[in-house]
Amino acid sequence: MHRPRLLARLLVAVRRLLRNDQLLLGLLAVVIGVAAAGAEIGFRALFGHWQALLYGASTERLASLARALPWWQVVGAPMVGGLVVGLFLKYLMPGGAPQGVAHVMEATALRQGRISVRAGIGAAIVSALSLGSGASTGREGPVVHLGATIGSAVARLLGLPGGLSRTLLGCGVAAAVAASFNAPFAGVFFALEVVVGHYALAAFAPIVLAAVAATVVSRLYYGDYPAFILPDAYPIASFWEFPAFALLGVVSAGVAIVFMWSVMTADAVAKKVTAIPRYLHPMVGGLVVGIMALWLPEVLGVGYEATDDALRGDLSFELMVILIIAKTAATAVCLGAGFGGGVFSPSLFVGAMLGGAFGFIATGLFPELSSGTSAYTLVGMGAVAGAVLGAPISTILIVFEMTGDYPLTIALMVAVVIASTITTQTLGKSLFEWQLRRRGISLKGGRAAGVLGEQKVATVMTNDYATIGPDAPIGEVRERLRTARYGELFVVMPDDTLVGTLTIADLNHRMLDDEKESARLRAGDIAHDDGTVVARTDGLDRAVRIMDRTGHSHLPVVMGWDDRRLVGFLHEHDVMLAYHRALMDQERDTAG
Repeated sequence: MHRPRLLARLLVAVRRLLRNDQLLLGLLAVVIGVAAAGAEIGFRALFGHWQALLYGASTERLASLARALPWWQVVGAPMVGGLVVGLFLKYLMPGGAPQGVAHVMEATALRQGRISVRAGIGAAIVSALSLGSGASTGREGPVVHLGATIGSAVARLLGLPGGLSRTLLGCGVAAAVAASFNAPFAGVFFALEVVVGHYALAAFAPIVLAAVAATVVSRLYYGDYPAFILPDAYPIASFWEFPAFALLGVVSAGVAIVFMWSVMTADAVAKKVTAIPRYLHPMVGGLVVGIMALWLPEVLGVGYEATDDALRGDLSFELMVILIIAKTAATAVCLGAGFGGGVFSPSLFVGAMLGGAFGFIATGLFPELSSGTSAYTLVGMGAVAGAVLGAPISTILIVFEMTGDYPLTIALMVAVVIASTITTQTLGKSLFEWQLRRRGISLKGGRAAGVLGEQKVATVMTNDYATIGPDAPIGEVRERLRTARYGELFVVMPDDTLVGTLTIADLNHRMLDDEKESARLRAGDIAHDDGTVVARTDGLDRAVRIMDRTGHSHLPVVMGWDDRRLVGFLHEHDVMLAYHRALMDQERDTAG
Protein backbone atom coordinates (compact mmCIF):
# COMPACT_ATOMS: atom_id res chain seq x y z
CA MET A 1 0.00 0.00 0.00
CA HIS A 2 2.81 2.38 0.88
CA ARG A 3 5.13 1.28 -1.93
CA PRO A 4 3.40 3.22 -4.77
CA ARG A 5 3.37 6.35 -2.59
CA LEU A 6 7.07 5.97 -1.79
CA LEU A 7 7.88 5.44 -5.46
CA ALA A 8 5.91 8.55 -6.40
CA ARG A 9 7.82 10.63 -3.84
CA LEU A 10 11.10 9.24 -5.15
CA LEU A 11 10.16 10.20 -8.71
CA VAL A 12 9.25 13.71 -7.59
CA ALA A 13 12.61 14.04 -5.84
CA VAL A 14 14.45 12.83 -8.94
CA ARG A 15 12.59 15.35 -11.11
CA ARG A 16 13.53 18.14 -8.71
CA LEU A 17 17.16 17.12 -8.82
CA LEU A 18 17.18 17.00 -12.59
CA ARG A 19 15.74 20.50 -12.69
CA ASN A 20 18.70 21.72 -10.63
CA ASP A 21 21.11 23.16 -13.19
CA GLN A 22 24.22 22.78 -11.04
CA LEU A 23 23.56 19.14 -10.21
CA LEU A 24 22.75 18.40 -13.84
CA LEU A 25 25.94 20.16 -14.97
CA GLY A 26 27.97 18.19 -12.44
CA LEU A 27 26.65 14.85 -13.67
CA LEU A 28 27.09 15.79 -17.31
CA ALA A 29 30.60 17.11 -16.60
CA VAL A 30 31.72 13.69 -15.36
CA VAL A 31 30.22 12.02 -18.44
CA ILE A 32 31.92 14.52 -20.75
CA GLY A 33 35.24 14.14 -18.90
CA VAL A 34 35.21 10.36 -19.33
CA ALA A 35 34.14 10.65 -22.97
CA ALA A 36 36.78 13.29 -23.78
CA ALA A 37 39.53 11.17 -22.21
CA GLY A 38 38.34 8.19 -24.23
CA ALA A 39 38.35 10.32 -27.37
CA GLU A 40 41.91 11.46 -26.63
CA ILE A 41 43.00 7.83 -26.27
CA GLY A 42 41.27 6.96 -29.54
CA PHE A 43 42.83 9.95 -31.28
CA ARG A 44 46.34 8.89 -30.27
CA ALA A 45 45.62 5.32 -31.36
CA LEU A 46 44.38 6.50 -34.77
CA PHE A 47 47.42 8.58 -35.64
CA GLY A 48 49.67 5.88 -34.15
CA HIS A 49 48.22 3.28 -36.53
CA TRP A 50 48.58 5.67 -39.49
CA GLN A 51 52.19 6.39 -38.48
CA ALA A 52 52.91 2.66 -38.27
CA LEU A 53 51.53 2.22 -41.79
CA LEU A 54 53.72 4.99 -43.25
CA TYR A 55 56.87 4.68 -41.12
CA GLY A 56 56.73 1.06 -39.98
CA ALA A 57 56.22 1.74 -36.26
CA SER A 58 54.05 3.71 -33.87
CA THR A 59 56.29 5.72 -31.55
CA GLU A 60 56.76 9.20 -30.15
CA ARG A 61 60.49 8.84 -30.92
CA LEU A 62 59.84 9.51 -34.60
CA ALA A 63 63.17 11.27 -35.12
CA SER A 64 65.14 8.18 -34.08
CA LEU A 65 62.90 5.99 -36.24
CA ALA A 66 63.39 8.27 -39.28
CA ARG A 67 67.19 8.12 -38.96
CA ALA A 68 67.03 4.37 -39.54
CA LEU A 69 64.72 4.56 -42.57
CA PRO A 70 65.74 4.90 -46.24
CA TRP A 71 65.65 8.44 -47.64
CA TRP A 72 62.74 7.74 -49.99
CA GLN A 73 60.53 6.67 -47.08
CA VAL A 74 61.43 9.74 -44.99
CA VAL A 75 60.50 11.99 -47.93
CA GLY A 76 57.63 9.88 -49.24
CA ALA A 77 55.72 9.27 -46.00
CA PRO A 78 54.70 12.91 -45.37
CA MET A 79 54.00 13.31 -49.12
CA VAL A 80 51.62 10.34 -49.24
CA GLY A 81 50.05 11.41 -45.97
CA GLY A 82 49.63 14.93 -47.33
CA LEU A 83 47.82 13.64 -50.41
CA VAL A 84 45.40 11.64 -48.25
CA VAL A 85 44.82 14.69 -46.02
CA GLY A 86 44.19 16.89 -49.06
CA LEU A 87 41.66 14.48 -50.55
CA PHE A 88 39.90 14.15 -47.19
CA LEU A 89 39.67 17.92 -46.84
CA LYS A 90 38.33 18.32 -50.37
CA TYR A 91 35.63 15.67 -50.28
CA LEU A 92 34.73 15.02 -46.64
CA MET A 93 35.59 18.04 -44.49
CA PRO A 94 33.04 20.89 -44.11
CA GLY A 95 34.67 24.07 -45.42
CA GLY A 96 37.64 22.18 -46.84
CA ALA A 97 39.97 23.25 -44.01
CA PRO A 98 41.02 21.77 -40.65
CA GLN A 99 39.65 23.28 -37.45
CA GLY A 100 41.20 23.88 -34.04
CA VAL A 101 41.21 25.98 -30.88
CA ALA A 102 40.33 29.20 -32.73
CA HIS A 103 37.05 27.64 -33.86
CA VAL A 104 36.30 26.60 -30.29
CA MET A 105 36.82 30.20 -29.14
CA GLU A 106 34.52 31.42 -31.91
CA ALA A 107 31.81 28.91 -30.97
CA THR A 108 31.97 29.95 -27.32
CA ALA A 109 31.86 33.69 -27.93
CA LEU A 110 29.59 33.96 -30.95
CA ARG A 111 27.62 30.72 -31.46
CA GLN A 112 26.29 29.82 -28.01
CA GLY A 113 28.82 27.03 -27.63
CA ARG A 114 27.61 25.16 -30.73
CA ILE A 115 30.09 23.07 -32.74
CA SER A 116 29.12 20.81 -35.63
CA VAL A 117 29.65 17.15 -34.73
CA ARG A 118 30.57 16.36 -38.31
CA ALA A 119 33.15 19.14 -38.36
CA GLY A 120 34.52 18.02 -35.00
CA ILE A 121 34.96 14.40 -36.04
CA GLY A 122 36.34 15.44 -39.43
CA ALA A 123 38.86 17.79 -37.81
CA ALA A 124 40.05 14.99 -35.50
CA ILE A 125 40.53 12.58 -38.40
CA VAL A 126 42.42 15.18 -40.47
CA SER A 127 44.71 15.96 -37.55
CA ALA A 128 45.32 12.29 -36.78
CA LEU A 129 46.24 11.63 -40.41
CA SER A 130 48.48 14.71 -40.42
CA LEU A 131 50.34 13.80 -37.23
CA GLY A 132 50.71 10.18 -38.31
CA SER A 133 52.21 11.45 -41.57
CA GLY A 134 54.90 13.34 -39.66
CA ALA A 135 53.45 16.83 -40.07
CA SER A 136 55.17 19.33 -37.80
CA THR A 137 52.08 20.21 -35.78
CA GLY A 138 50.71 19.53 -32.30
CA ARG A 139 48.24 16.99 -31.02
CA GLU A 140 46.78 19.06 -28.16
CA GLY A 141 44.82 21.54 -30.31
CA PRO A 142 42.88 18.82 -32.17
CA VAL A 143 42.12 17.04 -28.90
CA VAL A 144 40.82 20.32 -27.44
CA HIS A 145 38.53 20.73 -30.46
CA LEU A 146 37.38 17.12 -30.13
CA GLY A 147 36.64 17.54 -26.41
CA ALA A 148 34.73 20.75 -27.13
CA THR A 149 32.73 18.92 -29.80
CA ILE A 150 31.72 16.28 -27.26
CA GLY A 151 30.60 18.92 -24.76
CA SER A 152 28.66 20.80 -27.44
CA ALA A 153 27.01 17.61 -28.69
CA VAL A 154 25.77 16.71 -25.20
CA ALA A 155 24.36 20.21 -24.73
CA ARG A 156 22.61 20.12 -28.10
CA LEU A 157 21.23 16.62 -27.46
CA LEU A 158 19.61 17.84 -24.24
CA GLY A 159 18.49 21.16 -25.72
CA LEU A 160 20.34 23.22 -23.13
CA PRO A 161 20.45 27.05 -23.41
CA GLY A 162 23.52 29.06 -24.43
CA GLY A 163 24.99 29.58 -20.95
CA LEU A 164 24.91 25.89 -20.04
CA SER A 165 26.12 24.92 -23.52
CA ARG A 166 29.20 27.10 -23.12
CA THR A 167 29.94 25.54 -19.75
CA LEU A 168 29.70 22.00 -21.13
CA LEU A 169 31.93 22.99 -24.04
CA GLY A 170 34.42 24.24 -21.45
CA CYS A 171 34.15 20.88 -19.67
CA GLY A 172 35.18 19.12 -22.88
CA VAL A 173 38.15 21.46 -23.33
CA ALA A 174 39.34 21.05 -19.74
CA ALA A 175 39.03 17.28 -19.97
CA ALA A 176 41.02 17.17 -23.22
CA VAL A 177 43.92 19.22 -21.84
CA ALA A 178 43.94 17.29 -18.57
CA ALA A 179 44.05 13.96 -20.39
CA SER A 180 46.75 15.12 -22.84
CA PHE A 181 49.18 16.45 -20.22
CA ASN A 182 48.10 14.50 -17.13
CA ALA A 183 47.52 17.96 -15.69
CA PRO A 184 43.99 18.58 -14.32
CA PHE A 185 44.77 22.06 -12.90
CA ALA A 186 46.09 23.19 -16.28
CA GLY A 187 43.03 21.75 -18.00
CA VAL A 188 40.68 23.68 -15.75
CA PHE A 189 42.43 27.00 -16.16
CA PHE A 190 43.01 26.61 -19.89
CA ALA A 191 39.26 26.13 -20.37
CA LEU A 192 38.42 29.12 -18.15
CA GLU A 193 41.22 31.37 -19.44
CA VAL A 194 41.03 30.74 -23.18
CA VAL A 195 37.54 29.39 -23.86
CA VAL A 196 34.94 30.24 -21.21
CA GLY A 197 36.39 33.65 -20.36
CA HIS A 198 35.41 33.86 -16.69
CA TYR A 199 36.01 32.07 -13.36
CA ALA A 200 32.51 32.08 -11.87
CA LEU A 201 31.65 29.11 -9.63
CA ALA A 202 28.76 28.13 -11.91
CA ALA A 203 31.29 27.17 -14.60
CA PHE A 204 34.26 26.40 -12.37
CA ALA A 205 32.71 23.48 -10.47
CA PRO A 206 31.60 21.34 -13.45
CA ILE A 207 34.82 22.09 -15.35
CA VAL A 208 36.85 20.84 -12.38
CA LEU A 209 34.77 17.65 -12.27
CA ALA A 210 35.32 17.08 -15.99
CA ALA A 211 39.09 17.58 -15.70
CA VAL A 212 39.34 15.22 -12.72
CA ALA A 213 37.26 12.54 -14.46
CA ALA A 214 39.43 12.78 -17.58
CA THR A 215 42.63 12.61 -15.54
CA VAL A 216 41.44 9.47 -13.76
CA VAL A 217 40.68 7.74 -17.07
CA SER A 218 43.98 8.89 -18.59
CA ARG A 219 46.02 7.67 -15.61
CA LEU A 220 44.22 4.32 -15.59
CA TYR A 221 45.13 3.86 -19.25
CA TYR A 222 48.60 5.46 -19.55
CA GLY A 223 49.76 5.44 -15.94
CA ASP A 224 50.64 8.45 -13.79
CA TYR A 225 53.35 9.89 -16.00
CA PRO A 226 53.93 13.50 -17.09
CA ALA A 227 53.90 14.48 -20.76
CA PHE A 228 57.69 14.98 -20.75
CA ILE A 229 60.57 13.07 -19.14
CA LEU A 230 61.97 15.43 -16.52
CA PRO A 231 64.90 15.35 -14.10
CA ASP A 232 64.02 14.88 -10.44
CA ALA A 233 64.57 18.55 -9.53
CA TYR A 234 65.57 21.94 -10.92
CA PRO A 235 67.21 23.72 -7.97
CA ILE A 236 67.53 27.49 -8.39
CA ALA A 237 71.18 28.26 -7.71
CA SER A 238 70.66 31.88 -6.67
CA PHE A 239 68.00 34.57 -6.70
CA TRP A 240 70.58 36.68 -8.57
CA GLU A 241 69.66 34.41 -11.48
CA PHE A 242 66.19 35.95 -11.85
CA PRO A 243 67.40 38.80 -14.12
CA ALA A 244 68.53 36.07 -16.53
CA PHE A 245 65.07 34.48 -16.43
CA ALA A 246 63.55 37.92 -17.09
CA LEU A 247 65.87 38.39 -20.06
CA LEU A 248 64.85 34.94 -21.31
CA GLY A 249 61.24 36.17 -21.18
CA VAL A 250 62.15 39.11 -23.42
CA VAL A 251 63.94 36.86 -25.93
CA SER A 252 61.04 34.39 -25.79
CA ALA A 253 58.64 37.16 -26.76
CA GLY A 254 60.73 37.88 -29.86
CA VAL A 255 60.81 34.21 -30.84
CA ALA A 256 57.05 33.84 -30.18
CA ILE A 257 56.30 36.84 -32.39
CA VAL A 258 58.44 35.44 -35.22
CA PHE A 259 56.79 32.02 -34.79
CA MET A 260 53.27 33.52 -35.01
CA TRP A 261 54.21 35.75 -37.94
CA SER A 262 55.69 32.75 -39.79
CA VAL A 263 52.54 30.68 -39.35
CA MET A 264 50.24 33.48 -40.49
CA THR A 265 52.48 34.47 -43.42
CA ALA A 266 52.69 30.88 -44.66
CA ASP A 267 48.91 30.64 -44.50
CA ALA A 268 48.49 33.88 -46.47
CA VAL A 269 51.03 32.82 -49.11
CA ALA A 270 49.40 29.38 -49.53
CA LYS A 271 46.00 31.00 -50.17
CA LYS A 272 47.53 33.03 -53.01
CA VAL A 273 49.06 29.98 -54.70
CA THR A 274 46.53 29.02 -57.35
CA ALA A 275 48.82 27.21 -59.79
CA ILE A 276 48.57 24.10 -57.60
CA PRO A 277 45.08 22.78 -56.66
CA ARG A 278 44.28 23.38 -53.02
CA TYR A 279 43.91 19.68 -52.24
CA LEU A 280 47.53 19.08 -53.36
CA HIS A 281 48.97 21.72 -51.01
CA PRO A 282 49.40 19.25 -48.10
CA MET A 283 51.33 16.89 -50.38
CA VAL A 284 53.69 19.71 -51.39
CA GLY A 285 54.06 20.70 -47.73
CA GLY A 286 54.83 17.07 -46.90
CA LEU A 287 57.54 17.04 -49.55
CA VAL A 288 59.19 20.14 -48.05
CA VAL A 289 59.11 18.73 -44.52
CA GLY A 290 60.33 15.34 -45.72
CA ILE A 291 63.37 16.93 -47.38
CA MET A 292 64.10 18.91 -44.20
CA ALA A 293 63.83 15.69 -42.19
CA LEU A 294 66.66 14.07 -44.19
CA TRP A 295 69.06 16.36 -42.29
CA LEU A 296 66.91 17.26 -39.25
CA PRO A 297 64.48 14.41 -38.47
CA GLU A 298 63.59 16.24 -35.23
CA VAL A 299 61.17 18.44 -37.22
CA LEU A 300 58.85 15.49 -37.87
CA GLY A 301 55.70 15.11 -35.78
CA VAL A 302 55.03 16.66 -32.40
CA GLY A 303 58.73 16.66 -31.51
CA TYR A 304 58.48 15.34 -27.95
CA GLU A 305 61.66 13.28 -28.38
CA ALA A 306 63.81 16.33 -29.10
CA THR A 307 62.07 18.27 -26.34
CA ASP A 308 62.90 15.51 -23.86
CA ASP A 309 66.52 15.51 -25.07
CA ALA A 310 66.73 19.28 -24.54
CA LEU A 311 65.29 18.95 -21.02
CA ARG A 312 68.01 16.41 -20.19
CA GLY A 313 70.69 18.67 -21.68
CA ASP A 314 71.62 16.15 -24.39
CA LEU A 315 71.55 18.57 -27.34
CA SER A 316 74.36 20.85 -28.44
CA PHE A 317 74.04 24.62 -28.55
CA GLU A 318 74.41 24.72 -32.34
CA LEU A 319 71.75 22.07 -32.93
CA MET A 320 69.23 23.83 -30.68
CA VAL A 321 69.71 27.13 -32.51
CA ILE A 322 69.23 25.39 -35.87
CA LEU A 323 66.14 23.57 -34.60
CA ILE A 324 64.52 26.85 -33.48
CA ILE A 325 64.61 28.02 -37.09
CA ALA A 326 63.84 24.64 -38.65
CA LYS A 327 60.87 23.78 -36.45
CA THR A 328 59.35 27.24 -36.90
CA ALA A 329 59.67 26.89 -40.68
CA ALA A 330 58.35 23.31 -40.72
CA THR A 331 55.32 24.19 -38.59
CA ALA A 332 54.54 27.23 -40.75
CA VAL A 333 54.80 25.15 -43.94
CA CYS A 334 52.58 22.37 -42.59
CA LEU A 335 49.83 24.63 -41.23
CA GLY A 336 49.95 26.85 -44.31
CA ALA A 337 49.72 23.82 -46.59
CA GLY A 338 46.57 22.63 -44.84
CA PHE A 339 47.75 19.86 -42.52
CA GLY A 340 45.69 19.49 -39.37
CA GLY A 341 47.08 19.93 -35.89
CA GLY A 342 47.79 22.60 -33.33
CA VAL A 343 50.63 24.86 -32.28
CA PHE A 344 50.97 23.86 -28.62
CA SER A 345 53.60 21.14 -29.14
CA PRO A 346 55.60 23.13 -31.74
CA SER A 347 55.67 26.20 -29.49
CA LEU A 348 56.85 24.04 -26.57
CA PHE A 349 59.52 22.56 -28.86
CA VAL A 350 60.75 25.96 -30.04
CA GLY A 351 60.66 27.29 -26.47
CA ALA A 352 62.67 24.32 -25.22
CA MET A 353 65.36 24.86 -27.85
CA LEU A 354 65.48 28.58 -27.12
CA GLY A 355 65.68 28.01 -23.37
CA GLY A 356 68.39 25.38 -23.76
CA ALA A 357 70.48 27.61 -26.03
CA PHE A 358 70.00 30.56 -23.68
CA GLY A 359 71.01 28.32 -20.77
CA PHE A 360 74.28 27.44 -22.50
CA ILE A 361 75.15 31.13 -22.75
CA ALA A 362 74.03 31.98 -19.21
CA THR A 363 75.90 29.04 -17.72
CA GLY A 364 79.04 29.86 -19.69
CA LEU A 365 79.02 33.48 -18.49
CA PHE A 366 78.05 32.88 -14.85
CA PRO A 367 78.57 29.18 -14.04
CA GLU A 368 78.41 29.72 -10.27
CA LEU A 369 74.99 31.43 -10.52
CA SER A 370 73.40 29.11 -13.11
CA SER A 371 70.82 26.44 -12.31
CA GLY A 372 71.90 24.55 -15.44
CA THR A 373 70.65 24.42 -19.00
CA SER A 374 67.71 22.13 -18.17
CA ALA A 375 66.08 24.74 -15.92
CA TYR A 376 66.35 27.35 -18.66
CA THR A 377 64.93 24.84 -21.15
CA LEU A 378 61.79 24.37 -19.08
CA VAL A 379 61.37 28.12 -18.50
CA GLY A 380 61.81 28.78 -22.23
CA MET A 381 59.16 26.18 -23.05
CA GLY A 382 56.61 27.92 -20.88
CA ALA A 383 57.52 31.44 -21.96
CA VAL A 384 57.21 30.85 -25.71
CA ALA A 385 54.11 28.63 -25.45
CA GLY A 386 52.34 31.02 -23.09
CA ALA A 387 52.97 33.95 -25.43
CA VAL A 388 51.88 32.10 -28.57
CA LEU A 389 48.72 30.65 -27.04
CA GLY A 390 47.74 33.74 -25.07
CA ALA A 391 47.36 31.46 -22.05
CA PRO A 392 50.01 32.39 -19.46
CA ILE A 393 48.17 30.99 -16.42
CA SER A 394 47.52 27.60 -18.03
CA THR A 395 51.10 27.29 -19.25
CA ILE A 396 52.51 28.08 -15.82
CA LEU A 397 50.24 25.47 -14.25
CA ILE A 398 51.21 22.81 -16.81
CA VAL A 399 54.87 23.22 -15.94
CA PHE A 400 54.17 23.34 -12.20
CA GLU A 401 52.14 20.12 -12.37
CA MET A 402 54.90 18.44 -14.37
CA THR A 403 57.71 19.47 -12.01
CA GLY A 404 56.12 20.23 -8.63
CA ASP A 405 59.06 22.61 -8.25
CA TYR A 406 57.94 25.84 -6.55
CA PRO A 407 61.14 27.94 -6.93
CA LEU A 408 61.40 27.06 -10.62
CA THR A 409 57.72 27.94 -11.07
CA ILE A 410 58.46 31.44 -9.74
CA ALA A 411 61.20 31.79 -12.34
CA LEU A 412 58.77 30.52 -14.97
CA MET A 413 56.14 33.06 -13.88
CA VAL A 414 58.61 35.90 -14.41
CA ALA A 415 59.52 34.76 -17.92
CA VAL A 416 55.97 33.89 -19.00
CA VAL A 417 54.48 37.18 -17.82
CA ILE A 418 57.19 39.22 -19.55
CA ALA A 419 56.94 37.22 -22.79
CA SER A 420 53.12 37.33 -22.84
CA THR A 421 52.99 41.05 -22.07
CA ILE A 422 55.49 42.00 -24.77
CA THR A 423 53.77 39.78 -27.34
CA THR A 424 50.33 41.17 -26.54
CA GLN A 425 51.54 44.76 -26.59
CA THR A 426 53.28 44.16 -29.92
CA LEU A 427 50.62 42.18 -31.76
CA GLY A 428 47.54 42.94 -29.67
CA LYS A 429 46.35 39.33 -29.85
CA SER A 430 47.23 35.66 -29.49
CA LEU A 431 47.77 33.39 -32.48
CA PHE A 432 44.20 32.08 -32.17
CA GLU A 433 42.75 35.60 -32.22
CA TRP A 434 44.97 36.44 -35.19
CA GLN A 435 43.61 33.41 -37.06
CA LEU A 436 40.04 34.54 -36.36
CA ARG A 437 40.80 38.09 -37.50
CA ARG A 438 42.04 36.69 -40.81
CA ARG A 439 38.58 35.16 -41.26
CA GLY A 440 36.89 38.45 -40.45
CA ILE A 441 35.87 37.42 -36.92
CA SER A 442 36.57 39.62 -33.91
CA LEU A 443 36.17 38.44 -30.33
CA LYS A 444 36.55 41.94 -28.95
CA GLY A 445 34.23 42.16 -25.97
CA GLY A 446 34.19 38.39 -25.50
CA ARG A 447 30.82 36.71 -25.03
CA ALA A 448 29.08 40.06 -24.56
CA ALA A 449 29.87 40.84 -28.20
CA GLY A 450 28.10 37.66 -29.26
CA VAL A 451 24.88 38.45 -27.43
CA LEU A 452 23.57 40.64 -30.26
CA GLY A 453 24.34 37.95 -32.81
CA GLU A 454 22.37 35.40 -30.79
CA GLN A 455 19.27 37.64 -30.75
CA LYS A 456 17.28 37.59 -33.98
CA VAL A 457 15.58 40.61 -35.52
CA ALA A 458 12.24 38.74 -35.54
CA THR A 459 12.21 38.63 -31.72
CA VAL A 460 12.56 42.40 -31.37
CA MET A 461 10.78 43.93 -34.39
CA THR A 462 7.34 45.57 -34.04
CA ASN A 463 4.42 46.45 -36.34
CA ASP A 464 4.59 50.10 -35.31
CA TYR A 465 5.04 51.54 -38.80
CA ALA A 466 3.00 53.28 -41.51
CA THR A 467 2.78 52.24 -45.16
CA ILE A 468 1.51 53.81 -48.34
CA GLY A 469 1.01 52.56 -51.89
CA PRO A 470 3.36 53.66 -54.70
CA ASP A 471 0.48 55.29 -56.61
CA ALA A 472 -0.66 57.48 -53.70
CA PRO A 473 -0.95 61.18 -54.76
CA ILE A 474 1.14 63.94 -53.26
CA GLY A 475 -1.69 65.23 -51.10
CA GLU A 476 -2.15 61.87 -49.41
CA VAL A 477 1.61 61.60 -48.92
CA ARG A 478 1.65 64.95 -47.13
CA GLU A 479 -1.25 63.99 -44.88
CA ARG A 480 0.15 60.57 -43.99
CA LEU A 481 3.60 61.98 -43.25
CA ARG A 482 2.04 64.57 -40.94
CA THR A 483 0.49 61.84 -38.80
CA ALA A 484 3.25 59.18 -39.12
CA ARG A 485 4.80 58.52 -35.70
CA TYR A 486 8.41 58.71 -36.84
CA GLY A 487 7.90 61.04 -39.80
CA GLU A 488 8.51 58.14 -42.15
CA LEU A 489 6.42 56.05 -44.54
CA PHE A 490 7.28 52.72 -46.14
CA VAL A 491 6.11 52.52 -49.74
CA VAL A 492 4.87 49.00 -50.49
CA MET A 493 3.21 47.19 -53.37
CA PRO A 494 -0.18 45.48 -52.92
CA ASP A 495 1.66 42.23 -52.01
CA ASP A 496 3.64 44.13 -49.30
CA THR A 497 6.89 44.16 -51.33
CA LEU A 498 8.97 47.09 -50.13
CA VAL A 499 9.60 49.75 -52.78
CA GLY A 500 11.40 52.26 -50.60
CA THR A 501 11.22 54.72 -47.71
CA LEU A 502 9.65 58.17 -47.81
CA THR A 503 10.39 61.01 -45.36
CA ILE A 504 9.54 64.70 -45.13
CA ALA A 505 13.06 65.45 -46.38
CA ASP A 506 12.41 63.33 -49.49
CA LEU A 507 9.15 65.18 -50.08
CA ASN A 508 10.75 68.62 -49.81
CA HIS A 509 13.67 67.59 -51.99
CA ARG A 510 11.49 66.32 -54.85
CA MET A 511 8.93 69.13 -54.88
CA LEU A 512 9.17 71.15 -58.10
CA ASP A 513 8.70 74.89 -58.71
CA ASP A 514 5.85 74.08 -61.05
CA GLU A 515 2.89 73.20 -58.81
CA LYS A 516 1.10 71.34 -61.59
CA GLU A 517 4.13 69.11 -62.20
CA SER A 518 4.50 68.50 -58.45
CA ALA A 519 0.86 67.49 -58.24
CA ARG A 520 1.52 64.70 -60.74
CA LEU A 521 4.16 63.10 -58.44
CA ARG A 522 3.29 59.85 -56.69
CA ALA A 523 4.69 58.18 -53.58
CA GLY A 524 6.73 55.74 -55.69
CA ASP A 525 8.39 58.68 -57.47
CA ILE A 526 9.57 60.27 -54.24
CA ALA A 527 10.58 57.15 -52.23
CA HIS A 528 14.23 56.27 -51.93
CA ASP A 529 15.79 52.83 -51.55
CA ASP A 530 19.34 52.91 -50.16
CA GLY A 531 19.39 49.25 -49.12
CA THR A 532 19.11 49.99 -45.40
CA VAL A 533 16.92 47.01 -44.53
CA VAL A 534 17.36 43.92 -42.38
CA ALA A 535 15.88 40.46 -42.75
CA ARG A 536 13.80 38.97 -39.95
CA THR A 537 16.32 36.10 -39.62
CA ASP A 538 19.34 38.42 -39.23
CA GLY A 539 21.09 38.79 -35.91
CA LEU A 540 20.81 42.11 -34.12
CA ASP A 541 24.54 42.60 -34.61
CA ARG A 542 23.92 43.14 -38.33
CA ALA A 543 21.19 45.66 -37.57
CA VAL A 544 23.50 47.58 -35.23
CA ARG A 545 26.24 47.70 -37.87
CA ILE A 546 23.77 49.09 -40.44
CA MET A 547 22.47 51.67 -37.98
CA ASP A 548 25.99 52.71 -37.11
CA ARG A 549 27.02 53.01 -40.76
CA THR A 550 23.94 54.90 -41.97
CA GLY A 551 22.98 56.89 -38.87
CA HIS A 552 19.38 55.56 -39.06
CA SER A 553 17.73 54.93 -35.71
CA HIS A 554 15.09 52.59 -37.18
CA LEU A 555 15.01 50.12 -40.07
CA PRO A 556 12.38 48.28 -42.14
CA VAL A 557 12.38 44.50 -41.70
CA VAL A 558 11.78 42.27 -44.72
CA MET A 559 10.98 38.57 -44.87
CA GLY A 560 14.39 37.67 -46.31
CA TRP A 561 17.15 38.93 -48.56
CA ASP A 562 15.45 37.23 -51.51
CA ASP A 563 11.97 38.18 -50.36
CA ARG A 564 11.43 41.93 -49.89
CA ARG A 565 7.97 41.72 -48.32
CA LEU A 566 7.77 44.15 -45.42
CA VAL A 567 7.04 42.30 -42.18
CA GLY A 568 8.19 44.62 -39.39
CA PHE A 569 9.97 47.67 -38.05
CA LEU A 570 13.14 47.77 -35.92
CA HIS A 571 13.93 50.67 -33.61
CA GLU A 572 17.33 51.34 -32.05
CA HIS A 573 15.77 51.69 -28.59
CA ASP A 574 14.24 48.19 -28.80
CA VAL A 575 17.58 46.74 -29.95
CA MET A 576 19.44 48.25 -27.00
CA LEU A 577 16.75 47.11 -24.57
CA ALA A 578 16.95 43.54 -25.88
CA TYR A 579 20.75 43.70 -25.62
CA HIS A 580 20.54 44.86 -22.01
CA ARG A 581 18.13 42.07 -21.08
CA ALA A 582 20.31 39.44 -22.77
CA LEU A 583 23.36 40.69 -20.88
CA MET A 584 21.45 40.47 -17.60
CA ASP A 585 20.40 36.90 -18.42
CA GLN A 586 24.00 36.07 -19.26
CA GLU A 587 25.20 37.50 -15.96
CA ARG A 588 22.68 35.32 -14.13
CA ASP A 589 23.94 32.26 -16.04
CA THR A 590 27.52 33.15 -15.14
CA ALA A 591 26.71 33.62 -11.48
CA GLY A 592 24.76 30.37 -11.37
